[in-house]
Amino acid sequence: MDWMKLKSGSDVRGTAVGEKTNLTPRIATCLGMAFANFLAAKLDKPVSEITVAIGRDSRISGPALLQATAEGVAKAGAGVLNFGMCSTPAMYMSIITPGFEPDGSVMITASHHPFDKNGLKFFVKEGGLDGKQVTQLLEMAATYDPDAVEATGVITEKPFLPTYKQLLADRIRRGLDTDVAKPLLGLHVVVDAGNGAGGFYAELMEELGAWIEGSQFLEPDGMFPNHVPNPENAQAMASISEAVVKAGADLGVIFDTDCDRAAVVDADGSEINRNRLIALISAILLDEKPGQTIVTDSVTSAGLKKFIGDWGGEHYRYKRGYRNVIDEAIRLNAEGISCPLAIETSGHAALRENYFLDDGMYLVTVLIVRAMKLKQEGKTLGSLIADLQEPVESREIRLNITAEDFREAGKVAIQKVLDHASFAEDWHIAPDNREGVRISFDLDGGMDNGWFLLRLSVHDPVLPLNVESDVPGGVKAMLTKLYDVLKDCAGIDFAPLLAAIGA
Repeated sequence: MDWMKLKSGSDVRGTAVGEKTNLTPRIATCLGMAFANFLAAKLDKPVSEITVAIGRDSRISGPALLQATAEGVAKAGAGVLNFGMCSTPAMYMSIITPGFEPDGSVMITASHHPFDKNGLKFFVKEGGLDGKQVTQLLEMAATYDPDAVEATGVITEKPFLPTYKQLLADRIRRGLDTDVAKPLLGLHVVVDAGNGAGGFYAELMEELGAWIEGSQFLEPDGMFPNHVPNPENAQAMASISEAVVKAGADLGVIFDTDCDRAAVVDADGSEINRNRLIALISAILLDEKPGQTIVTDSVTSAGLKKFIGDWGGEHYRYKRGYRNVIDEAIRLNAEGISCPLAIETSGHAALRENYFLDDGMYLVTVLIVRAMKLKQEGKTLGSLIADLQEPVESREIRLNITAEDFREAGKVAIQKVLDHASFAEDWHIAPDNREGVRISFDLDGGMDNGWFLLRLSVHDPVLPLNVESDVPGGVKAMLTKLYDVLKDCAGIDFAPLLAAIGA
């Protein structure tokens, strides 16, 4: 078996159900053994003194993989805290929460991916493991024979979600500067958990006094029968938008399966995700303290940059990948640049006040605080982003690279665009270009009112292409110009680009 095929960035991920299963309980057991020994070496402690917490989302393969991972940790000689159903952010929080404080934790999840997928995310006190460390774990796991080892560690069931829920409740009371039992009285919140792990958030809202009529898909169901639990999915967002309007709620909140991503819906059913979500939390943070820097991924809109600037902030675009964005925000703070937020358009968000933990549920909790304050003023969250300029047209196209050396073919294409832009008068290379190549255009007599970003996917043989225009017909015009530059590049399938320009 090729263990490295299970590596997905900084996670382990594979198929856990069906004929093509490659993430089995036995593999999970080996990974549990590897993680316990990894922690012992890292902390310079006997493995018998190591404790590992393990939780899972609602996937049908979750219980078996959790149990297998726990047995692996126990076979290595370490202790296990079995959290059962949990969220990914909560798994990290347990490490720094008095009364728990394991040496490391593991979350069994495959985020928003289909029901047959699953995976493992690993955490230590410094945060999630990076890609190199995950490679090391896989290499270690490949050397173990779990059948040859008897378990000496003890597995203890100890739920953590009630404690995590209390941490969120404390944040709401702190944000509203009150210690009353029900600080959200008068607020109507619709919660959509997509049958993932986040249904308990509706309980939290109700316990704090909010009305939750219209909330949906709160029960964990690993087959995800209602919609994909993904804040970027059109069907999922349409579903919660409809639920908010039907219930007459003040807002709706939606989570992905393991609750590290989220989005919200305004009272009129307007979706607040992607650029709108970034604008909303940026406005709240900059309203509290202007002059701060907001770090985002590379595909954010030109309108968002202007919006953040108008609120007194600095917009800093960086490479896609939530770990990239978070690590850059941490680096900027270390250099003395105040940066309270690292966020991707996908909904991954990490706040400095929350240890730069990638936590969609914490983000939503901060938004709930502001929603309550605005409710008392007769306003909604949407009022904060009324001035956000949004594109008239936007597209995302994925160009498959067929060349055997896909990285080289992708780099050649990107360099060809850069070379052309260096002398073409109407092609402007973005000054904050930190990934691939971002070009802006002056369309129909305007200035910087259209752009595209062409980049090489981190893992896949793909060139993702994002394009936005503030004028009708701008997307087609820019894509036509781009194709004229790239059409002679070998090893790239331009069919999606040709379809977009109607050629």
